[in-house]
Amino acid sequence: MELRHLRYFVAVAEEQNVSRAAKRLYVSQPPLSRQIRDLENDLGVTLFERSAKAIRLTAAGRVFLLEARAVLQRADDAVAFTKAVAHRKRTHIRVGYSFYAAAELLPRALLAFQRTNPGVSVDLSAMPTQEMFQGLRSGDLDLALLRYMSPENFQGLSFEELGTYPFRVAFHKKHRFARLRAVPTSEVAAQPIIAFSRQEYPDYHVLLARLLLPYNRSLNVVEEYESEHSVIAAVEAGRGISIVNQSMSRIAGERVVLRPLKPTPEPARYVLAYRKEGVSPSIASFVKAARTAKLR
Repeated sequence: MELRHLRYFVAVAEEQNVSRAAKRLYVSQPPLSRQIRDLENDLGVTLFERSAKAIRLTAAGRVFLLEARAVLQRADDAVAFTKAVAHRKRTHIRVGYSFYAAAELLPRALLAFQRTNPGVSVDLSAMPTQEMFQGLRSGDLDLALLRYMSPENFQGLSFEELGTYPFRVAFHKKHRFARLRAVPTSEVAAQPIIAFSRQEYPDYHVLLARLLLPYNRSLNVVEEYESEHSVIAAVEAGRGISIVNQSMSRIAGERVVLRPLKPTPEPARYVLAYRKEGVSPSIASFVKAARTAKLR
């Protein structure tokens, strides 16, 4: 399968007519029809329902149209990006970040970068961890500021460690834990837990298992949320406790209480990740700026 097959398919799908698609593509109709048939044979599915008067997408064809458009757009972006880097015309970079990183690390890195690169704009996107990894590998992101997990997650990527934050247990102001200076992890494991969405933040559930399963094999995860603000609200309402890191205090303020865990777990490491290949001058400059702005 080649990009031209995808372009031919998209044209036919959008025109719903092979003749009009052929004129749009400046090719003759028979070869175009043959290319579409070859594409269907390669995929092993029927992409179009054909009749004497019309040609329409099948259910599989509609799905493939979305994917084909995305692939073509990514190819066009790659060409434009490469030309821009070659001519040093890149004027913006795309940075994904996690909620916790936005509290302190991201502002520091941005300030340091803008001091030395005032002409380069930064597109910021808050997103779940898995989306950041996908964005880095697909090229939709240039850099991502996120928590370090396992080496497997960072295969093919470079990263710069920017700082660490200790883990904390967050709970309602009137919770009995408020009387403690540090909360035994064994007692935390017995509480109803407010967690981040398993689908969007699978690494968070790996963390919960590592910290709490040694004390309780049947954790009681009562609610899951995609938004950090929703987690804060649920804890504030007394619906359960949550495992967070210390940077949460900068956002939650006095809405919830944070206490250290006992014994003290290894802190969360936050890194700036980027692809090993195709590092533009702007990306390299952002990495350098973030390195100078890291937590001490």
